[in-house]
Amino acid sequence: MSVTFIGPFQAHLDAFLQQKQAVGFPYNRGTYILQAFDRFCATHYSDADTLSRAIVRRWAERRPGESVNTLARRFSPIRQFAKFLNGRGIPAYVLPTGLPGRQVRYVPHIYTPEELTAFFQAADQLPYDRHSPVRHWVIPVIFRLVYCCGLRAGEAVRLTVDDVDLTTGTLHIRAAKGRKDRRVPLAPDVWDLCRTYDAQVRRRWPDRSSFFPNPRGGHYNVDALDYAFHSVWARAGLGPVSGNPPRVHDFRHSFAVHRLNQWVRDQREVAALLPYLTMYLGHANLSETDYYLHLVPEFFPVLTAASAARHGALIPAVIP
Repeated sequence: MSVTFIGPFQAHLDAFLQQKQAVGFPYNRGTYILQAFDRFCATHYSDADTLSRAIVRRWAERRPGESVNTLARRFSPIRQFAKFLNGRGIPAYVLPTGLPGRQVRYVPHIYTPEELTAFFQAADQLPYDRHSPVRHWVIPVIFRLVYCCGLRAGEAVRLTVDDVDLTTGTLHIRAAKGRKDRRVPLAPDVWDLCRTYDAQVRRRWPDRSSFFPNPRGGHYNVDALDYAFHSVWARAGLGPVSGNPPRVHDFRHSFAVHRLNQWVRDQREVAALLPYLTMYLGHANLSETDYYLHLVPEFFPVLTAASAARHGALIPAVIP
């Protein structure tokens, strides 16, 4: 990712970002936050020579409608940057630990079959846009790939043509969370979809490097994908939902929960299959995948029904 800083801390931000990337961190989300912070400093503190308490505290002010979780994500790269400066002998104000407060554990929205059908039908009907000539091909496929393969949004947008092996039907996910690579096999119908899509896009971008090119032929960023998601959601006529609002990342959660539910319906041994799901999702350990068993409400009705059918006789009914 090519980044240009313009504010008073330009050289230090360059050095900080180079250090992060040198040790193997993609740091994509952090980079966007650093760019926003750089523009903030260029606008309000263009003559600053130190990362002062006043600068950092003003950046840390909570914005209207901003959640604690979002605020914490804005805090983290700036806190790390200040520590980096102090480590180089340059005085900088570090936000105290404990700010901005206790974060809320996000309970994902698990998409229903009806929501998925409506969403993908709306995505398939996107019109041609002369300013983004392959967008109507990219959007339906990238969201299907995120859902059908349980990808993180950042993993999908960073895919290159070389990462998608259309001969063997596998994705090569590089430097994902935890700096790990993994191979993700495609289901036959998703494999066919990717081949058809690639043939269409090659006519427009024969020498592209990004598998999902943006209007300039490069990679989309996660924010652009999020914007596209909400546009398609609205186009599908899907309104507000109970609980947390739906996100792109909830396709990944839905993939995992739907797969677990299907294993239960098929009377498969979930405990034996869980390590395969862990590897497929790129989780560091089983406990991350175990999250879907314990925290996602949609899993319990299927699990409870299956357990009752198999083992109900072991526990006698309570007779008042």
